[in-house]
Amino acid sequence: MFETYQKYLQPELPLVPGARYAHILVLRTTESYAVFKTDGELNVARVQRGLASPDLVSRVVLFKRKQTTPERLTGRELLRRYGIYEQIGKTCEYNSGPCGICPDCVIYGYAVGDSGSEKSKVYIDSAYSLTPYETSHETMTLNAPYEDGVYFPSVVTVRDPTALTLAYVLANIVRTKRYGAQTTRTGAVQNQILAVIFADGEIFSNLRLTQESADLLSGQPPYPSSEVAAAVLKAADELIKSDGVIYQFLRDGELADLLAQAVPSEEAGVRGVLEALSAEALAYAGRTGVIKAK
Repeated sequence: MFETYQKYLQPELPLVPGARYAHILVLRTTESYAVFKTDGELNVARVQRGLASPDLVSRVVLFKRKQTTPERLTGRELLRRYGIYEQIGKTCEYNSGPCGICPDCVIYGYAVGDSGSEKSKVYIDSAYSLTPYETSHETMTLNAPYEDGVYFPSVVTVRDPTALTLAYVLANIVRTKRYGAQTTRTGAVQNQILAVIFADGEIFSNLRLTQESADLLSGQPPYPSSEVAAAVLKAADELIKSDGVIYQFLRDGELADLLAQAVPSEEAGVRGVLEALSAEALAYAGRTGVIKAK
């Protein structure tokens, strides 16, 4: 899997950082009313409109855990469907009783009481709505009267990924369709992967990506999705030049080939990826001592 890009990937999950990063450029677009609240309050931040536009605006904030939680749950559903937990002989309860050896625990991390901990290999920062709160709030309140919803440019970073780890994270992003409060109020969200950037270090923040994209958009919202996607891609292309990293930017045909391998269209392919990933996670757990040697 991903033979062309092996030099950017780890042969196995490492015990120490190795300066290999896969950055997934995602454009999240609301397609129905999604509730992004904490303690009953809508998450809004007052920030500069753009990198070249000093005036302040309010933007809706999609906190990092509100992005990772639905994607983790998507992956865990697949692990249950294809019998991975039965194969490893463990139960695993999200946020309360982690097993420490399944792909979800190993890749996304956990920390619960005396059960031990594992640092997440997936980094996600809070995402900011491309349009100001006033416009976004109107669109959401009026049940998306425009063809286009509220846009959240986002970078999902996988640190020191193996091919299987990257495939799992990509598939979870593509498959996840609902975000927001974990109740019946979750809203439909489309995740469009615009690019994958392999690099030897971390890159720009979500806020800088949103601000640079806002500078590139002309006219007034609502913006067509194709125009927003083009602006986000161009913004990423410009921002990474000043990040001081060695990188390869995958888009268009190269990206399509990568995604076709990461998200198999047949059941046998999905099962094969998950079973191989489970074996990889078990081997890692053995090296870290979570699985005690007999």
